[in-house]
Amino acid sequence: MPVVNIQLLEGRSVEQKAKIAKAVTDILVEIGGARPEAVTVIFSDIKKSDLAVGGKLASEK
Repeated sequence: MPVVNIQLLEGRSVEQKAKIAKAVTDILVEIGGARPEAVTVIFSDIKKSDLAVGGKLASEK
């Protein structure tokens, strides 16, 4: 049972997340041989103030 955790900066719409989940599932079915109903995709939204890259908060960009 594949479980895929996807962390994204907040702001993606439900429609965008649905498309991402479908694409990830399709890839795991096609390449990994998984059954669609066995694929779990978990989205975690990260606030820009909770992510730093290169020492700078994403909210500062």
